[in-house]
This record gives sequence, structure tokens and C-alpha cells, in this order.
Amino acid sequence: MLQIRPVSELRNYNKVLDKVKKDNPVFLTKNGYGKFALIDIEKYDEFTTALELVKKLKNQSTIILMKLKENYLANVLIKIIKSF
Repeated sequence: MLQIRPVSELRNYNKVLDKVKKDNPVFLTKNGYGKFALIDIEKYDEFTTALELVKKLKNQSTIILMKLKENYLANVLIKIIKSF
């Protein structure tokens, strides 16, 4: 169940922290707008690990695409040269 609480409830922080579960973060609002998220530390570790993996995959895919583009351009140039 989604837990949304005003940040002012942190006066009773033990009560708020008791609501934080591994798959159930608590979202805190300030002046009616989402401001903070309290999440279980294990879930945070999973999230940061997944984020690092996504960043590495993005970097690798960029490198692969650049190499494919270079190979394509090289092949085009070879065809042009051979046509003369």
C-alpha cells in the first residue's frame, strides 16, 4: 500500500520509520508536494546496483553504436573508392 505522509509527521519519526518496509517506501510531502522518499536500505542497495548496471550498459551500447557507424562509413568509402 502506498504510504504518503507530510514531512511534519517526522516529529514521530519512529512511527514513520515503522511504516517503511522492503517493498513499501514512505513518501514525504512538503507543502503538499512530493519531496522525499524513505526506503529500506536493502532496496536502496538493489536500486543503486541496478542503476550502475544500466549506466554501464548505456556506455557499452554507445561504444558499440559508434563502432558500427565507423564500420558502415568505412564500408561506404571502400565502395566509393572501388567504383572509380
